[in-house]
Amino acid sequence: MKHKVKFILVMLLFVHGLTKAQERLIQKGNEKFESYSFSPAIDIYKKVLDKGYESADLLRKLGNSYYYNADYKEAADTYKQLVADYSVDVTAEDYFKYAQSLKTIGDYDTSGSVMNKFIEITKSDGRATAFNDDRNFMSEIEENSGRYNLGPFEYNSPYSDFAPSFYKEGLIFSSDRDTGNFARYRHTWNAKDFLDLYEVNADSSSINHVKKLGENVNTRYHESTSVITKDGQTMYFTRNNSEKRKTVKDDKGIVRLKILRAVLTDEGIWGEVEELPFNSDSYSVANPALSPDEKTLYFVSDMPGTFGESDLFKVSINEDRSFGTPENLGSNINTEARETFPYITSEDILYFSSDGHPGLGGLDVFATKIKRQDFTGKVLNVGKPVNSNSDDFTFIFNEEQRTGYVASNREEGLGFDDIYSFTETKPLVFDCLQKITGTVRDKITNELLVGATIKVINENNEELLSTITDSDGTYSLELDCTKGNFVRALMEGYVPFEEYIGVSDGKPKIIDFYLERDNITAGFGDDLAKLLQLSTIYFNFDKYDIRKDSEVEIEKVIAAMEKYPSLKLKVNSHTDSRGPAAYNLWLSQKRAESTVNYMIKKGISKDRLVSEGFGETKLLNECSDGVKCSAAKHDINRRSEFIILE
Repeated sequence: MKHKVKFILVMLLFVHGLTKAQERLIQKGNEKFESYSFSPAIDIYKKVLDKGYESADLLRKLGNSYYYNADYKEAADTYKQLVADYSVDVTAEDYFKYAQSLKTIGDYDTSGSVMNKFIEITKSDGRATAFNDDRNFMSEIEENSGRYNLGPFEYNSPYSDFAPSFYKEGLIFSSDRDTGNFARYRHTWNAKDFLDLYEVNADSSSINHVKKLGENVNTRYHESTSVITKDGQTMYFTRNNSEKRKTVKDDKGIVRLKILRAVLTDEGIWGEVEELPFNSDSYSVANPALSPDEKTLYFVSDMPGTFGESDLFKVSINEDRSFGTPENLGSNINTEARETFPYITSEDILYFSSDGHPGLGGLDVFATKIKRQDFTGKVLNVGKPVNSNSDDFTFIFNEEQRTGYVASNREEGLGFDDIYSFTETKPLVFDCLQKITGTVRDKITNELLVGATIKVINENNEELLSTITDSDGTYSLELDCTKGNFVRALMEGYVPFEEYIGVSDGKPKIIDFYLERDNITAGFGDDLAKLLQLSTIYFNFDKYDIRKDSEVEIEKVIAAMEKYPSLKLKVNSHTDSRGPAAYNLWLSQKRAESTVNYMIKKGISKDRLVSEGFGETKLLNECSDGVKCSAAKHDINRRSEFIILE
């Protein structure tokens, strides 16, 4: 007997320890949640769960609360519990939010499995179609082909000529024509031939004459890929890592690349050459390009954080000519292979070369809109004849004249790499914009909410843009209709709500949002049942005992009253018109009293509660005595209210 008692005590201590550990875990999650100003409703729902009361609806609302506030780890855990405990009640939207949460935390395998569940339920959904899409990229390339007339560049040589950049009325480009080195440039930055920067037609004194830039820029090693500011005073260019006229190798014996900045002196000479601060001896930084406002420098690197062999990065240029922290442009643009040679037009189109995106062979030129700086827009292969089955790279474009240049090592060229001129005859089509308009209102009062935030979130849970409602509570924005996005409405003191907008034909759409308050301190006379989104509290026919399925809902109210000790409520009970009016009044009063007594037994002080039954005296619709109504309409009148008194 003693051994049995001892075993029970040990088990009790063990369970107690697990409970404490779980409480600490929940507390940790709550602290993180609170740091993002999460709704106090989550505390209430968690407290209900801790007491052992659980339902599919409770878990769904808790998961959604985490999801709307971007706590995807907690959201994933909650949805996981929902799926495990209530598989029959799980909706398609639950599966989708679960999959999105898993994807965001990096669990791609499980996310894919959950998405398959989502697809099983709703195969016609645009998100399901996109997930299963295995498009024929060759057809897309053919569709984009024929938009450019390719022509020769009369200053090519039998050697390597590439990397053109606009400079004054002419160009600066890279070539090994005067180095005496006949080795082929291979674009891996490991080649041993030596490149210099040249200019042509930059001013009236050098018309049709190619000349090398000064010795402050060109050295005995590689100089390549340049970009010059619009005022012609500053140049960024690429050079081998060198010091005191000697190359510097990393631990692997590789001579890396660096970006340098030069300033044009009063004498018209490029001087004051300096390294950029994010260069390194252990990785390469190369191929500079400037944003239209010249406040951002784009470049290529294999620095830590790179997805593949080389990635595109950006870095801010401060007013004092210092730099911010380099940022990777992300996995929509960068792949496990090579992304290189960026160029940004005045219309915020990023052109670059890649052998990681589907192409015709080697490096192909691609384009994507970056107006919103989200770098998640569709990446288009610009097609033939700019692209070929060889390497095609260093694409630049003047959008006013619709002309530009590109380099390629295709077989018909004069040298190892050649520059080609081109004229655009038909622009690429990037945008399918869908106008979304609507209002944001209080769900209970129908009041227009001025200053509510409307956010557009893509399918990777990344924010693309946002706006706020005007003085009329209305908003307007444009979405990329070639992709699925979430439109989310937020307002302080309200539960966020979102609607998914799938791939569409671009027709305008109206979306009106009705937000519910996310706290219970809204004020005297508000119905706590609506604020907490309680399900209908049902009683058995002709009975007033609390049913098991109603206990969960009342426990939410109890948790709220424990959370807010000063809260006082009046419990109102209503019936429909079926049955004698006097009996309905008596029955509703007994049900209200039964609800109050249940709460008192659970520890709520009776001086905080008042009850009243109204029978059929406050119907919400036309279903009074003698009016024929459906059961569903009668059910609307059967309700409980928890009115805030204080």
